[in-house]
Amino acid sequence: MKILTQKQSSNPNINSLTLEAHRNLEVDVLARTLYGEARGESLSGKEAVACVIMNRVKRAQERGGYWWGSSVVGVCQKPWQFSCWNENDPNRAKILSMKPGHRVFDTCLRIARRAISGCLSDGTAGATHYHTLNVNPPWSRGRPACAEIDGHLFYNDIE
Repeated sequence: MKILTQKQSSNPNINSLTLEAHRNLEVDVLARTLYGEARGESLSGKEAVACVIMNRVKRAQERGGYWWGSSVVGVCQKPWQFSCWNENDPNRAKILSMKPGHRVFDTCLRIARRAISGCLSDGTAGATHYHTLNVNPPWSRGRPACAEIDGHLFYNDIE
């Protein structure tokens, strides 16, 4: 899908529909990512994962692009970044089958709408990475976490 800007389209109805469809896609993909990555976490834990994604988008846009993607969809679906989107991950089928009306998924949708709208406070201090307390990935070794929320450690100094 090509996203039109106001300068590219003289028909504001087409432009508005396209931008709305793009926003809806971003909300949907972000909500599915939150469900796949943090469905068992508290509200603040889910919000923290949303902040990591939005912080990645912000950092990429400030730099004119970055390896992890520069849009919500690009960041969420970058291979091997958010495991729930990996082809071989058992969570993938779960996130793709979610529909509104499921209590936890509806919470993820509300968080995603707030995040996309810029109305979500960042409790992660600008983190772009996180992991569960149960693992110790190589990229985190020797680095101090900037936040601990529920069962995750968050980092804002990883490139």
